[in-house]
Amino acid sequence: MDGAPLLVRNSDELQLIGDDGDYLRIRGLKPWWKVFCIETVKLWKIGGPIAFQILCQFGCVSVTTMFVGHLGDIELSAFSIALSVVSTFAFGLLLGMGSALETLCGQAFGAGQTHMLGIYMQRSIIILFATCLLLLPLYVFATPILKLLGQEDDIANPAGVYTLLVSPQLFSLAVTFPTQKFLQAQSKVLVLAWIAAFSLVAQTFLCWLFIYVFGWGPIGAAGAFDLTSWFTAFAQFVYVVGWCKDGWKGFSLAAFKDLWSFVRLSLASAVMLCLEIWYMMSIIVLAGNFDNAVTAVGSLTICMNINGWESMLFIGVNAAISVRVSNELGLGHPRATKYSVYVTVFQSLLIGILCMIIVLATRNHFGIIFTHSETMQRAVAHLSVLLGVTMLLNSVQPVISGVAIGGGWQALVAYINLACYYVFGLPLGYFLGYVAHLGVMGLWGGMIAGVGLQTLLLVLVLYKTNWIKEVLQSLDVDSLNSLGMTPNWHAEFPARRDKNVNLY
Repeated sequence: MDGAPLLVRNSDELQLIGDDGDYLRIRGLKPWWKVFCIETVKLWKIGGPIAFQILCQFGCVSVTTMFVGHLGDIELSAFSIALSVVSTFAFGLLLGMGSALETLCGQAFGAGQTHMLGIYMQRSIIILFATCLLLLPLYVFATPILKLLGQEDDIANPAGVYTLLVSPQLFSLAVTFPTQKFLQAQSKVLVLAWIAAFSLVAQTFLCWLFIYVFGWGPIGAAGAFDLTSWFTAFAQFVYVVGWCKDGWKGFSLAAFKDLWSFVRLSLASAVMLCLEIWYMMSIIVLAGNFDNAVTAVGSLTICMNINGWESMLFIGVNAAISVRVSNELGLGHPRATKYSVYVTVFQSLLIGILCMIIVLATRNHFGIIFTHSETMQRAVAHLSVLLGVTMLLNSVQPVISGVAIGGGWQALVAYINLACYYVFGLPLGYFLGYVAHLGVMGLWGGMIAGVGLQTLLLVLVLYKTNWIKEVLQSLDVDSLNSLGMTPNWHAEFPARRDKNVNLY
């Protein structure tokens, strides 16, 4: 069986698995500790490079914002609207649609059908490029759209210019995300990390060159952002074509077949992730309607930027656990799927607690990284408690979203996100911020309540999940037999097609 590097067994693991490659029943603290250690190594073997790559990609946005922030408060607020609102809107949609590959490529690779990976990738590039064309008017007409949403002219006018200048970056994502998911499904993540690291270094150098040497200001920052984004897309595609002969069999007309079914799964993934990404970004748009909008938008942008670093880390964990889940489901391993999920959730919660402590300990100081304005720094410190709580809640939710992508239950999570975020959290935040006159604190506090409710429901869904049923849905049991595997849960439960059976 051609499995991913994550599936290679060591001596400790061999004592815990059955003939079919899945874990045996685990009882006692010592076996659980061994499982915890094994799953930790597997998670970070792929999650570490992915997280590093995502952090470097976000670092390009963050570094650009830092350079522009030191040019002035107006420049910071306007450029942040361009990158943190308009570009993030498109980023969330395209990332979500590209994440459909995590389900399809992950399960295909786990089942040994590597010839389908390249076809899935090409199909995704076609769909994402068409989506970019549909999103282009958002970039072209950003200024009137922002004014319609209540942004002041002082912010909306330059923000519209900067948004149009970063529109080339939009089309680079149509290549970046499919090639990225193609490589992640096969655990070929080190090359992604190297490309991302080089892009971050290049972005920092180009921002310094264009802004301070050439004197191009925010326009130079936008140009640097476009260049590094297309370098990333080109480098990943070249690696796929030149060095991934197992999954890449050349260009194929099969990529144009079954586009609609692929679009449906892509849209489900997109809705699920977009509702998460857009939710916290919408607070920046709403803050533009408060008095002293420049300070409100600027301070929230800085907080969202800090939160973004943690979010990017968990996008890496999200991708890693989705690969683990899809691979193990493709192999027919319900217990391995379940244990990997529980270990990942526990570790992510610990990371969230650590991030919250760091933010609260440095609340009076981290604002200086982005601005020299003392007014802006005080506003950031005032919001630090809400930032810490947000980082804690956001540590668990992305992991469960990754499980949903790996298992193919994007639609369920999308409904939960829609209800918690936009039916409960956003109206509550608007009420507290504008009706109760609590300002930014009330707006953000209400939205945090939505995140808390969503996290609670997702944990409940995870607790109730029957992993035998998920295996049966992702890979027919007869297909397992054709692959030469006899699941140990099949022997224990002869009624193998009863999807309500519960081993746990």
